[in-house]
Amino acid sequence: MKKLWGGRFQSETSNIMEDFNSSIGFDWKLYHYDIEGSKAHVKMLAETGIISREEAGLIIGGLEAIEADIDQGLVEFTSKHEDIHMNIEALLIEKIGQVGKKIHTARSRNDQVALDLKLYARQSVDKLSGLLKEWIDILVNMAEENIDTIMPGYTHLQRAQPISLAHFLMAHVEMARRDLLRLESWKSIHNTMPLGSGALAGTSFPIDRHMTAKDLGFEMPSMNSLDGVSDRDFVIDLLGACSVGMMHLSRLCEELIIWSSQEFAFVEMDDAYSTGSSMMPQKKNPDACELIRGKTGRVYGDLLTVLSMMKALPLAYNKDMQEDKEALFDGVETWTKALMVAKPMMKTLKVKKDNMLRATRQGFLNATDLADYLVKKGLTFRDSHRLVGEIVFDCIEKGIGLEDISLDDYKAYCDLIGEDIFDNIAIEACVESRQSLGGPSRDQVVNHIEFVRGWNV
Repeated sequence: MKKLWGGRFQSETSNIMEDFNSSIGFDWKLYHYDIEGSKAHVKMLAETGIISREEAGLIIGGLEAIEADIDQGLVEFTSKHEDIHMNIEALLIEKIGQVGKKIHTARSRNDQVALDLKLYARQSVDKLSGLLKEWIDILVNMAEENIDTIMPGYTHLQRAQPISLAHFLMAHVEMARRDLLRLESWKSIHNTMPLGSGALAGTSFPIDRHMTAKDLGFEMPSMNSLDGVSDRDFVIDLLGACSVGMMHLSRLCEELIIWSSQEFAFVEMDDAYSTGSSMMPQKKNPDACELIRGKTGRVYGDLLTVLSMMKALPLAYNKDMQEDKEALFDGVETWTKALMVAKPMMKTLKVKKDNMLRATRQGFLNATDLADYLVKKGLTFRDSHRLVGEIVFDCIEKGIGLEDISLDDYKAYCDLIGEDIFDNIAIEACVESRQSLGGPSRDQVVNHIEFVRGWNV
């Protein structure tokens, strides 16, 4: 089979090189975008008089027929044509004859593939943005249901101060909002169209790149043909967004894994998102969370693949850049699947509120509130901090909590302490006293929820 680019060559490509060189095994996923870009290109060629309107009509009709055949699974791609671009062009020529050969006028595979991949990335950003909005909604709904669910807050995985589960969930809402903003930023940064850059130096044909850009929904054409074909920042930025988004999911999953252990027993996963052991009949493993945690490293690897591939490439296009596609497809698909699993997993999560509240009764989570109480009575914070540390040490020795100390014993530590001490160090009061903006008090969490409900990215 003679290659579409084979005029300069006298012998066939070796079988092993053909297999090594071929990308059709993965870039077939771009077929819709390749046809979308080709149709816009052909319309422009006709409008500028480079080809006739009749020829454009034949080519566009052929492309639409090929797309329908692919959608129905009627097309078998071949590595003989290397990639999706050459496969579709060969199918077009086979379907409509010699006029099909005009489709590649005034373009190169270099600008063609850059366009196809950017169209794929743009649609992926829209899909991921939709999933993130749904994810935020699920977390906010769950927060509304748990405004009064008191639990320990942690630093260094040690019990630190009491918060509400709603406050915890809204922290993850903020992470998801940043993920969404990162994707929106991607769309504004990468809103240029590379088609028309040619192989590296544009074209001598009188093309109208603004027309093609408008037809394909881009703000403007790329302004430099070298950059147009060699830019993969849009791949790196999207994989960066995928990596950060997966990291956020992984952090939540790590906590849910810990919380679902018998040592914590704060939550229980639904059976639909858990698995058992082939040997130990009692086991219920949080595998959905563990897989998300594990696949996060995989997405990091996708990002590193493209960064490493691009770091030393001279301008303009190099075959190395073929490696961008599998990494991008994998990163996007992994984050997409992770969000699709995380959403119902969280909706079906059973929260063990009593266990969460019980955990706040141990570990001196109200120690900071005792220190703040003493400061409000007139001690400096450093003196208060030292004194409360000594009180806590004594309580550990005696096996009691701060709320178990009698008023007389408190006064023996400091005569500034009055009867109101117990109201101030009650766990619920500790949460409610945190009225600073962004704090865990009921009013602040409700304000945060209302803010997110009214937020439009």
